[in-house]
Amino acid sequence: MDKHIDTCTLPLVAAGRARGGRPTQQDDLICLHDPEQDARLLVLADGMGGDGAGELASAGVVAVVRRLWEQGLWREQPGALFLETLCQDAHAELRERGRGLASGEPHSTVVALLMKGARAYWAHVGDSRLYRFQGRRCLDCTEDHSVGQLRVRRGELAADQLASDPAQHKLLRGLGGSQPPQVDHGGAMLRPGQTFALCSDGVWESLSTHELGRLTRRRDQHDSLHEALAQAVERGGESGDNVALIFARVGWNEWLSRCSRRLWPARSGGLAGGRRDAAA
Repeated sequence: MDKHIDTCTLPLVAAGRARGGRPTQQDDLICLHDPEQDARLLVLADGMGGDGAGELASAGVVAVVRRLWEQGLWREQPGALFLETLCQDAHAELRERGRGLASGEPHSTVVALLMKGARAYWAHVGDSRLYRFQGRRCLDCTEDHSVGQLRVRRGELAADQLASDPAQHKLLRGLGGSQPPQVDHGGAMLRPGQTFALCSDGVWESLSTHELGRLTRRRDQHDSLHEALAQAVERGGESGDNVALIFARVGWNEWLSRCSRRLWPARSGGLAGGRRDAAA
């Protein structure tokens, strides 16, 4: 069981992954930040497909994210439209990568969070999740695109049994399939004290919503991240899944800065148009 944790950090963001009990690492993630507009793009992908296709798939999602960010598309498009573009372009990339394989088919889940201006936008396909917390309350949790989740919706399975149900791993949607993916979207106004957790199924199957919420609230995000991933690996055991996790929070200084950027145009006439674009 590999307990080594790879991490990356941004202001108010901590992210990492570990291989756990699997022979290869099929989870990947990327965290990007534009300090001028204080925008963040956080994306996590869990690849699958056999014969090395899983690693190829999640790496393909990350490559598309980086390319779209560098092109500045997130500045030009509304948040939800940008995340839709990201998911569809990543799907097309996996389809292209699959044509070069003798065996295996690159497929992946994706969950993405764009924090831009005073709003958060998120999108997901598959069973990688996003949680949004305000203090101890879980305000939002994405709904998995899986047979297990469908059983919960039909009343055939209790929600707290989902993590251990074999049907949970049978996905109804993903990137890289024969049809373009149907992407689920969400969004909210950012508020001070809000925290987010993006995670692969290897994490949320091992850690409860309460545990994730408690860990996101700690002052030291880096320590919280290490504790969460270490617990997920330990609970997964010798044959446990890959684990990947991103913690993000809205700080008071960040929130006040965003509010001032929104209020300033109303008091300064000539700069209003440009300022509103930057906060949109």
